[in-house]
Amino acid sequence: MTKTSFHILPVIVTAQFLCTSLWFAGNAILPDLVLHLQVPATALVHMTSAVQFGFITGTLTYAVLLITDRFLPSHVFFWSSLLAAFANLGIVLSGNGIVQVLLLRFLTGFFLAGIYPVGMKIASDYFEKGLGKALGFLVGALVVGTALPHAVKSLTGFLHWKTVLYITSGFSVAGGTFMLFFVPAGPFQQKMQSFKYSAVFSIFKNRPFRSAVLGYFGHMWELYAFWAFVPFLLITYKHVHPDVNLNISLLSFYIIAGGGLACVAGGYLSQIFGAKKTAFVSLFLSGCCCLLSPLAFYLPPVPFIIFLIFWGLVVIADSPLFSSLVARNADIQIKGTALTRVTCIGFTITIASIELLNYLSVYADPRYIFLVLAIGPAAGLLCMLPVHPKKVMQK
Repeated sequence: MTKTSFHILPVIVTAQFLCTSLWFAGNAILPDLVLHLQVPATALVHMTSAVQFGFITGTLTYAVLLITDRFLPSHVFFWSSLLAAFANLGIVLSGNGIVQVLLLRFLTGFFLAGIYPVGMKIASDYFEKGLGKALGFLVGALVVGTALPHAVKSLTGFLHWKTVLYITSGFSVAGGTFMLFFVPAGPFQQKMQSFKYSAVFSIFKNRPFRSAVLGYFGHMWELYAFWAFVPFLLITYKHVHPDVNLNISLLSFYIIAGGGLACVAGGYLSQIFGAKKTAFVSLFLSGCCCLLSPLAFYLPPVPFIIFLIFWGLVVIADSPLFSSLVARNADIQIKGTALTRVTCIGFTITIASIELLNYLSVYADPRYIFLVLAIGPAAGLLCMLPVHPKKVMQK
């Protein structure tokens, strides 16, 4: 890590955090949208899905067109942050209804595809060594941003709903501007010499790359489903223990946001033990949490909360490590496309696991439904094992 890289990292982290504040901005003001724009009260799931589908569509588009590798990543980040801010701000226009709001949330997610994975690409251009630590800070910022909706409820009580959109859109523009003016091309960046569509289909032929990707996919099967159902876990515990009083929103924030610290810690541990070994252990521990989840509902309140906080730590600690492994083992000329495409598939997997949990929560005992999340870590761990048992796992 060069001296320049050390000073650039806080700028990249800050820019990414500011821009990803758009992700759940619509969720925070849903009660106001119900009141002022006649948006149905049941639209929360649809608004969340609209952003997710927009992000998936965006990452697929950016990957197919090789945008991140054909153009300067900081420029891609800036224009994406600007367009995402405009899409987010479009909700304040008069005459909007549920269709327009969902379309605008879809567009916000679409342009977030030029922010989250592109931010990781920019970091990889500055850190040949210590990439896991750098991405730990980046993903940690995203985790805290993901948890903010559980804390922002107290803000939206006295802020006008349009002000929330103005602020988050302003954050996005500021983050993109920081990236444009203060983050030049990294020392390890290599621009693609020619436009090659074949590169999109060849990136999975490299076995170390494929191993990292499949481990990441197993991780993603569990991650967003766990995050989405943290409040459900707490509510289920209250049903099992009617005499226990829990602050669902506040505890959900702590359980999810704590993962930000785990990302940073995982980055430092990866410098000692290697990114692959550290990610393997984290994925193993989160898989154990899935298997132990039915027993956790019979714990006293404090041990139960500690269990969920621990689960919240290990479920995300491997995320930046998998991203660093993907970046490290990808062809350097299509690194941005590799990260974008892998992120696209990973987020598609999250929709499947969330929908499965949602279905099981209706038709099965809620204390046992989280066992299905163990499928992801188990499959990921198997894919990360070396072909030859005696072969030492590479760092």
